[in-house]
Amino acid sequence: MNLNYCPRVVIMLLLAIMALTSCKSKRAVMKGAPGEVVRPQGFIADKYAELMGVDSKDITNGRLYNFIEQWAGTPYRFGGMDHDGIDCSGLALLLEQQVYGVNIPRMTSQQVNSIKRKYEDELQEGDLIFFDFDGKKFSHVGVYLQNGYLVHASSRRGVIVVKLRDPAMYKYFSRAGSVILGNSIAKSE
Repeated sequence: MNLNYCPRVVIMLLLAIMALTSCKSKRAVMKGAPGEVVRPQGFIADKYAELMGVDSKDITNGRLYNFIEQWAGTPYRFGGMDHDGIDCSGLALLLEQQVYGVNIPRMTSQQVNSIKRKYEDELQEGDLIFFDFDGKKFSHVGVYLQNGYLVHASSRRGVIVVKLRDPAMYKYFSRAGSVILGNSIAKSE
């Protein structure tokens, strides 16, 4: 065994271990209870502020943006409700439950009946937005964020944030509104 070679290997291993253990993971962490507004992590506020063209101080609902961060890129799968694949109505259902503590129906055709209609310029964070794809009434749903953006499960690109007025989406825009309250999840004491 070459003794001159051993100290270099030990030093290289120590440096590699130090580098790996000093890295901080940037993972979205859900804090607080459904319906509770908590401050977002800085890197998440910065990311979504840049994406939607707003100031990072305007990203105030940490539960919402952490939820989006955890689901971002999840592929579309009809009937899916997990990170292996999710459909649009499943994403809306889970988001409303986990972020706002509100229950809505599972199917898009039923979700549209759980809203109070609004005009586009009245939309607020958490409102549902419905689209008529493939000539079918209310066949797709997304959740409004702010500044004209929504999150949805795209059949081609998975869970993404897009501009409502994107021509590929907007020509199918059908209806929007806020979830009618009274469907709150009972808190366990």
